[in-house]
Amino acid sequence: MSVKVGLERYTVMAKHGYYPHEHEQDQPFVFTVWATLEHGIINELDQTLNYADLQTVIDEVMFNSSSPIALMESMAQRIIEALKDNLRLASLHVRIEKPEAPLPHEGGLAVVEVEWQRN
Repeated sequence: MSVKVGLERYTVMAKHGYYPHEHEQDQPFVFTVWATLEHGIINELDQTLNYADLQTVIDEVMFNSSSPIALMESMAQRIIEALKDNLRLASLHVRIEKPEAPLPHEGGLAVVEVEWQRN
């Protein structure tokens, strides 16, 4: 049996992006993080992954970076790095959407997805 714990559509307003003008004012980043647990269903919060911890890790990455994060791939990797030491996790899936990404013309949604699996 596979058990997943997740946080969907958590929006953070922050100053990140590749272009200097993206560092001038907050823009939305929408996070969805799913974690597959190594040992199935457990009825103790300290033996699983608390989805509130997912919010805390995202906030830490987005608000405590020493400089703007250029790429969403790097954001996702930082989230994975912060979570992967939890031995209860078999895999992580991080999706980041940037609804106001600077695109050449209207339409589309900039999205990055990164997956990690314990070996």
